[in-house]
Amino acid sequence: MNNPAGQSGPRPIIPALGSLWAALEPLSWLILRVTTGILLMPHGAGKLFGLFGGYGLEGTGGYFDSIGFHPGYFFALLVGTLEFFGGALLVLGLLTRPVAAAVVIFMSVAFFIHLPNGYAWIDAGVEMPIMWGMLALAVLIRGGGRFSLDHKLGYEF
Repeated sequence: MNNPAGQSGPRPIIPALGSLWAALEPLSWLILRVTTGILLMPHGAGKLFGLFGGYGLEGTGGYFDSIGFHPGYFFALLVGTLEFFGGALLVLGLLTRPVAAAVVIFMSVAFFIHLPNGYAWIDAGVEMPIMWGMLALAVLIRGGGRFSLDHKLGYEF
């Protein structure tokens, strides 16, 4: 039987929603990429500038030193820059794949740092590094998409 919305695949239980989902589908990737970038930015702002309850470069650098990443200040600057400015680049869809690759690498390291704490993020476990890593991996695989500066400029890694 044909789908009333003229699409292939399963028929929607509520037919009126089939047309809505079809109309919004081109925006789904934009929503995921932009949300990933926007939600990374406060983490970087905390590490770089002490905003949103973060500890700034000094405090974050001390944390990195305490877990064996020396010099801690350098790693705080590196990760904070990736999260804040890389997040902004993801929002814009500029240099999308290199930024996403860097986030995947960072989250892979974060996974092992948080692994001794178990799964739940409430216990500083691996839940959030897994989620961020998988979001970044999806962005890495797919790229910036149609609504990105990469696409507009006609170049993509």
